[in-house]
Amino acid sequence: MKLGIIGAGILGLAVAREMARSGAEVTVLDKEAEVAAHQTGHNSGVVHAGIYYTPGSLKATLCRDGMAMLREYCAEHGLPYDEVGKLVVASTRSEMAGLRRIADRARENQVPGIAEVDALGLREIEPDAVGVGAVHSPHTAITDFPAIARRLAADVTDTGGTVRLSHPVRGIRETSRGVEVVAGTSRFTFDRVISCAGLGTDRVAAMAAAPGDLRIIPFRGEYYKLTDTAKTMVRGLIYPVPDPRYPFLGVHLTRRIDGEVLVGPNAVLALALEGYSWGDVSLKDLRRIVTWPGTRRMAATHWRTGVREVYGSLAKGSFLSAARRYVPALTSGDIVRTRGGVRAQAVARDGALLDDFAIDVHGRIVLVRNAPSPAATSSLAIARHIALTAALTSNF
Repeated sequence: MKLGIIGAGILGLAVAREMARSGAEVTVLDKEAEVAAHQTGHNSGVVHAGIYYTPGSLKATLCRDGMAMLREYCAEHGLPYDEVGKLVVASTRSEMAGLRRIADRARENQVPGIAEVDALGLREIEPDAVGVGAVHSPHTAITDFPAIARRLAADVTDTGGTVRLSHPVRGIRETSRGVEVVAGTSRFTFDRVISCAGLGTDRVAAMAAAPGDLRIIPFRGEYYKLTDTAKTMVRGLIYPVPDPRYPFLGVHLTRRIDGEVLVGPNAVLALALEGYSWGDVSLKDLRRIVTWPGTRRMAATHWRTGVREVYGSLAKGSFLSAARRYVPALTSGDIVRTRGGVRAQAVARDGALLDDFAIDVHGRIVLVRNAPSPAATSSLAIARHIALTAALTSNF
């Protein structure tokens, strides 16, 4: 079987590897000149243990399985993987009920090693942190997702597949012969196509005549990082109790595999699909974003939060205040701006922000409609799930 994969992020490459191992003749297409150019290469590097996700959801199941598969894959290939642990911290008594719900959900999701600790217990884990209580996930880890993506790309080529970079997809058409794809100046005919296009999901879906009832809305996540002297105050990962209304976790402190400690991210509506800064503006993307009914309904419901996020984007003090809730010794001189990323967040027609992974089959084309965090953690498990979906779907 000739199989086309659109997208050379970690998910597309994981799917390509999975399908190549099953005997498919795989070709990966991506518009960028390198793999992992967007979401994979712009995240914090956290390997999530599955604490937050609704029990029984794809996120919960595939995150748990994916973490185990990723740990084994990193060990097999000598890739970095460090279980630094995570604390979800209640900074006030009013957050304790939410914290207990997090602990209950983590245990229901069979997250290994979960423990509830008091104020003294959390300081034993993070001596410079404060809070009235915390949930500790000792097996939450950090890794280098771009390095994993490069290794996956090598796996694909080692098994006879092809990774074609600088090949933007310009057209998709199903015919009696298969699926014709125009990418760059080349034309391909595949038996099947799987789209893992991330921020380009809607464009691919439109070319495939399968627009659906979801649209990707780009949210920019901005970060600061701690200076060399300040980053010794954070040993692992320190997270707030999340707001259940949103699929975003809020500003947190994250030690990276390279030793840096990030403060962030926020969640600001980007002005372009690849809007990594306020200066990145696309009128075409903006028109598509604002004319989607779900965008307007989302804004009507959450405009106050949107205003706060914009203020936080422009005010360094907002990030500092969020960090100081958990590490009060931090000062303004301890944080400096660093690069951020853009999250491809699916929004439904009614304005709901889709929380779970979403995968559709449209004829001979599989469309990954929504794959936000923890998609990188779950990538190998999602790839296996897609392969099973393809095998069980008669028209695929």
